[in-house]
Amino acid sequence: MLSEFSLIDRFFARRASAPAPRHEDEAAKPLGIGDDCALIAPPAGHQLAISTDMLVEGRHFFPDVDPYALGHKALAVNLSDLAAMGAKPHAFTLALALPRADETWLEAFSDGLFALAERHDCALVGGDTTSGPLNICITVFGDVPNGAALRRDAAQPGDDIYVSGALGDARAGLGAIRGEWPAPEGSDWRRALERPEPRVALGLALRGVAHAALDISDGLAGDLMHILKRSGMRAIVDADAVPCSNAVRALPEAARRQCTLAGGDDYELCFTAPVAARKTLANIATSVNVPLTRIGTIESSGAPAIAWRDAAGAPLSLTLQGFDHFHAD
Repeated sequence: MLSEFSLIDRFFARRASAPAPRHEDEAAKPLGIGDDCALIAPPAGHQLAISTDMLVEGRHFFPDVDPYALGHKALAVNLSDLAAMGAKPHAFTLALALPRADETWLEAFSDGLFALAERHDCALVGGDTTSGPLNICITVFGDVPNGAALRRDAAQPGDDIYVSGALGDARAGLGAIRGEWPAPEGSDWRRALERPEPRVALGLALRGVAHAALDISDGLAGDLMHILKRSGMRAIVDADAVPCSNAVRALPEAARRQCTLAGGDDYELCFTAPVAARKTLANIATSVNVPLTRIGTIESSGAPAIAWRDAAGAPLSLTLQGFDHFHAD
């Protein structure tokens, strides 16, 4: 039977690595697993970027989720926050509550977790385990040059509004699992829901180009409002320009709009940028192999709000709300 410390050692500590040294000063070298605290510091001239996300069974994932996919997603949602700030991943901690020490489950979960961590050179430097309902909490650390972080409060009048990738597949997958609509043949909706891809390379490329940015975790309508409220701006958005997959486009209009405009778990980036940056952004999209779509414009007049339009520019009367962790979707 696995004890707490044998569990940590077998599935996590042995596979963890120390953060990559980024200091010439011997005293400033990073320290990972093995002490009461990890010791990390950003390179000279950089700020430390820190984010925490919690995933709770029954709220953020289904009990029958593939544990490999869950390990991937647990870290991916945190890396997505770093991407939204233009920060480079560095290290993370893991706090894990488990109803039981299932070795097969732990092997797959840690495989998914470390596969993504190694891809982004992000080292596990500490954490905790305990018995309880399945709950995963990760804190991730990154760094960004002083003054270069992408923030929510920097949108400017006249900025274009962009989103990366396609929106709505994760919410469509949730709807298919719930029986709200059938999943079309060959759709990848469940993978979109359970295996999001953090846009780290894109976030790094947007430094010095984008003005304001965030990741779309709770739906475009709700998340874009965070930028507008923090920046004191309004937005005009072409709802029909919001990119989506062919499978989502085939849904009835009300379902399609719900998925693309208010669905959560996309983990794409939404950002604003000056009109003069359009050519640069086209080059960035090619270099990081992520589509970027211009969906609207930032305005300065009036209270923060989104004016939705259709492809012809006609106003749309839409009641949309992003995901709320204390209310059902």
